[in-house]
Amino acid sequence: MEEVIRHEGVVTRVEGGTAHVEIVQTSACSACKARNMCVSSESRQLSDVRCQMTEPMTAGDRVEVEVRERMAWKAVLVAYIAPFAVMLAVIAVLDFVTDWSEAIVGSLSLCGIALYYLVLSLFRGRLQKQFTFIARKI
Repeated sequence: MEEVIRHEGVVTRVEGGTAHVEIVQTSACSACKARNMCVSSESRQLSDVRCQMTEPMTAGDRVEVEVRERMAWKAVLVAYIAPFAVMLAVIAVLDFVTDWSEAIVGSLSLCGIALYYLVLSLFRGRLQKQFTFIARKI
């Protein structure tokens, strides 16, 4: 059975079949298996998490937000590991092919990361369909 990561939150607004939820993370996250890769640590608010609703909701409802652990790992891959690999690939190729200075190669590797995130933003709609959060009333 696939593990699910759950957090409590409050619905801030509803648009069609999507609930915008504000999640307050607490130090209870320290017991979570995904704490090292999660954007939440200690106590802070993550606003505007878009969730699919399992039932009708209104602003102010307390909900539980769920995401599959596999999706969390996929998000880490897309957001952190892939851009790092792009940076290393650009550095390796430019270092092997050219005799440019380290400053130029480093700057171009950062441009490669910027280009990666630009392409990622162009596919935002497709990614949002893959990375779905589900909200259930408490």
